[in-house]
Amino acid sequence: MSTERETMTDGAERGRRVPALLVSLGVCFAAAAAGGAMTATSVGSWYQALHKPPFNPPDWIFAPVWNVLFALMALAAWRVWCNVAPGIVRRTALALFGGQLVANVLWSGLFFGLREPGWALAEIVVLEVLILITLTAFLRLDRPAGLLLVPYAAWVGFALLLNASIWWLN
Repeated sequence: MSTERETMTDGAERGRRVPALLVSLGVCFAAAAAGGAMTATSVGSWYQALHKPPFNPPDWIFAPVWNVLFALMALAAWRVWCNVAPGIVRRTALALFGGQLVANVLWSGLFFGLREPGWALAEIVVLEVLILITLTAFLRLDRPAGLLLVPYAAWVGFALLLNASIWWLN
């Protein structure tokens, strides 16, 4: 009797792994590009004029960190797609992932696009909760996939603190 993992990695499924990875990377980096486009509208002007806490990282660190995090997110979703049998459980986990991805882009729109740190603070709390729910679901289905989301959850937790500090100081 074969296990779910064996079923998902048989010959036909193995042939779908690379296209699935490309789709996962494409979706995640499309979200990154959307957020980046909104960020670009204010990062060189409005954001520079804000009062920031002493623990605010240098501006140059954000792009490389986010690129790594989006790559890790893509790998996590790809692992769930490839290693969890098709059905409601996999669809639910990937829907949670999609929800947190939308919330991620929404934060950029609120903070940088609309220049509303207060609304962005409320939204980033929702984002962090969605990430933690997704991380938990992924851990249950494919432990490495869940672990790939840990740095993302940690960074967004830090971003929440940074967002709260900027809101408070301004």
